[in-house]
Amino acid sequence: MGGLPIDLILFAMIAAFLVLRLRSVLGRRTGFERQAQPEAAPAPERGPATEVDIGPKPSQGDARRAIPDPRSPAGEALMQIQKRDRGFEPNRFLDGAETAFGMIVEAFGRGDRATLRPLLSEEAYAGFDQAIAAREAAGETQRTELRSVEESGIEAAELRGSVAEITVRLVTDQINLVQARDGSIVSGAEAVTEMTDVWTFQRDLNSADPTWRLVGSTAA
Repeated sequence: MGGLPIDLILFAMIAAFLVLRLRSVLGRRTGFERQAQPEAAPAPERGPATEVDIGPKPSQGDARRAIPDPRSPAGEALMQIQKRDRGFEPNRFLDGAETAFGMIVEAFGRGDRATLRPLLSEEAYAGFDQAIAAREAAGETQRTELRSVEESGIEAAELRGSVAEITVRLVTDQINLVQARDGSIVSGAEAVTEMTDVWTFQRDLNSADPTWRLVGSTAA
């Protein structure tokens, strides 16, 4: 007579059963496990291409890539470049631009002229060389570490005769600082900093040399 009502006992048993079922389906979460990412919506089907396709190829990195619309001036120039050089593809070009960016900024930080020379035009190399020489004369050293490329995109493209130019915007995480002879920090910081750079690469499509050389650079 003093016991729990039978309906409460039944509800408690049902609740315990549901908890066990949910745990078996959902599993347990511990620590700082990442939230599950929502599935991406399927890409719309595309009909047969009537022009050279310069759109981004499906890949995990496409979300951080920006390729111009084929109908834009830059997109039309990219199609003209691809018609002249069948090995050209915008996403592969951005792969190379990101690699070149890392090599150039870190070589500049080290004062490594031998690495810089084949990657830069004569005019661009002269500017980099002058900056390295000024740093050396002041007894300063630069530390540059490229931690990641967060975004990259083609902002402009042009084909003049056989000479192609492509301007790329790169958003990167870097550690960048200049130290005086005594080790004190002249500029920059130890912290990782987001940097935005706009670089222009050039190549003569008639040349057997496949290297796209840096001809201009600005910090956005």
